[in-house]
Amino acid sequence: MQKVYALHNEDFRVEYDQNGFYMTELLPGTYNGGIRNFKCFLKAGSEYKPELQAKETVLLMFGKGKGYIASKKHLFNITEVAVYAADFDKESYTIHALEDMEFVCSRIEMNEWDWKVFNSSHVRLPFFVQMSDCVIYDQDCKGPHTDSWWILSPQQLGRIMLGIVRANGEGTVEKGHPKVEQWNYCLGDSDFHLSVEDAPVVHHKGGEWSYVPAGYDHSLTAEPGKEVFYFWYEHYTREKDFVVCPLPGEEWVDDGEF
Repeated sequence: MQKVYALHNEDFRVEYDQNGFYMTELLPGTYNGGIRNFKCFLKAGSEYKPELQAKETVLLMFGKGKGYIASKKHLFNITEVAVYAADFDKESYTIHALEDMEFVCSRIEMNEWDWKVFNSSHVRLPFFVQMSDCVIYDQDCKGPHTDSWWILSPQQLGRIMLGIVRANGEGTVEKGHPKVEQWNYCLGDSDFHLSVEDAPVVHHKGGEWSYVPAGYDHSLTAEPGKEVFYFWYEHYTREKDFVVCPLPGEEWVDDGEF
């Protein structure tokens, strides 16, 4: 397995359909843990009605352009970086682009354990939040002038976690997390370097995408006068790394990793 996978803007060959929409899968085959990610492009004045999923979580990360999401019961204005999680197949919705938009659609499989935890407690769906409304936090692996925003914590929507990091001339230098996979969706005027141990350094710009498998030390940092700005998106690979209690009837075995 590689230590880092990346897609650059020149890798996207955008060919809009008759409705002004284009979607392509991001790094297919690099992760088999139940998540598939897609980069979406929607032209100004166009609209897109996503297919509803009854058994998968659908998470949308809006990275560029203004628009809104409309359904019979809700209207969410997208005026900045934002996140939307659909209510499975319970409510259809349409994305309307006021400007050219780019966003990532993530589809997350739900297994038996995921459903058990979800039915116990979760964020109310559909879920929508813009970056300026998120909680700002500090973390010791980030520079002193780096801003970070929490969006989703563990068990709010299954095994996924989501947040945003933004800084100028610094960023994140982090030890590998052996139980958590990480994807990065670059935003805004990003111009930074992603380093993963001894792998070739990735130079990232806004709109690009990368994947760091669990366990590898990594850093996302910008040189003075340049910006690092990205969604970090993480997934616990195994349920027992994430929860204290096993499913009823199952025996928890300590394999020495805790």
